[in-house]
Amino acid sequence: MNIIITITVTALVVLYAGLFKAKKALLPLTLLGLLVSLAFVVTAWDTNQTYYGMMQMDNFALAFTGLTIAGTFLIFLLTQNYFAANSENIAEYFTLILFALAGIVIMVSYKNMSMLFIGLEIMSVSLYILAGIRKSNFASNEASLKYFLMGAFSTGFLLFGITLIYGATGSFDLDTINQYLVGNYKAISPMFYPGVILLMIGLCFKIGAAPFHFWTPDVYEGAPTLITTFMSTIVKTAGFAAFLRLFAGTLAPLHDFWLPPLMGIVCLTLLIGNVTALFQKNFKRMLAYSSISHAGYLLFSLVTLTANSSGNVFVYATAYTFATIVAFAVLILVKQKTGNDNFESFNGLAKRNPLTALMLTVAMLSLAGIPLTAGFIGKYLMFVNVMTEYQVYLVAFAILNALVGFYYYFKVIVAMYFRDGHETQLQTPFQYQVVLILSALITLFLGIYPSVILNLI
Repeated sequence: MNIIITITVTALVVLYAGLFKAKKALLPLTLLGLLVSLAFVVTAWDTNQTYYGMMQMDNFALAFTGLTIAGTFLIFLLTQNYFAANSENIAEYFTLILFALAGIVIMVSYKNMSMLFIGLEIMSVSLYILAGIRKSNFASNEASLKYFLMGAFSTGFLLFGITLIYGATGSFDLDTINQYLVGNYKAISPMFYPGVILLMIGLCFKIGAAPFHFWTPDVYEGAPTLITTFMSTIVKTAGFAAFLRLFAGTLAPLHDFWLPPLMGIVCLTLLIGNVTALFQKNFKRMLAYSSISHAGYLLFSLVTLTANSSGNVFVYATAYTFATIVAFAVLILVKQKTGNDNFESFNGLAKRNPLTALMLTVAMLSLAGIPLTAGFIGKYLMFVNVMTEYQVYLVAFAILNALVGFYYYFKVIVAMYFRDGHETQLQTPFQYQVVLILSALITLFLGIYPSVILNLI
């Protein structure tokens, strides 16, 4: 609870600092609040506290909370030189991201489905505003409207599913619902089954899994790049943590029922994400479709439920988060210099800025799943987890899709090292250097020593 209070208070303090035109204090206050929140995560480890039967801060929740806070910390460092000198809504950017983070912490630690809805809505409402915060930008307005309409639509599915499950069990509590399934396995109410499917649809909307992905590319492309970074890493990680807590824990006794639709979603997500990414000429849009394909790999953890499922998702989410932050950080720098985010903008980047090109190369290799990177370990763990039940065809299908991913990730590397581009130098601000180097080092370290975080939860 201290974590949520700290994040919320930080958001309010930053908002008041913005009202008093204290622009230079915004970033230090935000980073300090996030560091204090991270300290609370560390001190709460192994305590397994439950708050009023609504939230449970166990190691699962604390691990994903720590990852989202650390990722948000790095994203805030990317605000150096990001805003125009006369921008008046910097405090609003910071405050809304912090409010979204507070909702995310609730999402990863809920013990009652009403808290899942509350956390989801706190996060979503903040993101609706952030996606369209550039009022004079048509693409930003379009992204906000699409995200709002699709988000409201998916929330309807989620709420209807929660309602049906409550009608069948008489409770929102996850433990009570699980006990109902275990104790009445042969006499489960007919209302319960459509409720599970509606919950799956609602959560698949939120994580951008196919066939509920169609909002993702347009929203990611139209939203400000900083917000897209937050949405594609922190928000997606939180969505999977919520998905995992519900389906791998509470609804595990019905695994045989919801597995077939889940496998269909996994295959469709991998196919659409990877194949569509092949034809993109815009780097930001390619990352959007790439995020859809990674949603498919993360859903692998639910195909076969084992004691390692949570740990495997955490490793994959960590690898994906840090690699994607590097990719978007370089995109921000390149777009500020060239004015567009097509692949051609990265031509000759290795000559203009070798450090930035090297860091982006590490990120692309990790996202592609090349050995000695965290991304390889993440994919390996997912495939091994599924192979415990000999899902050979599913793993073969996923490997083929991973090979397709090599092409569009290596297209960026080829552009940086083997094509001639702009002669103008690309400067990397100090805070960007910190983010790029730290994220790349974490990516390589976890690729060599994954056991550091593998057994945390």
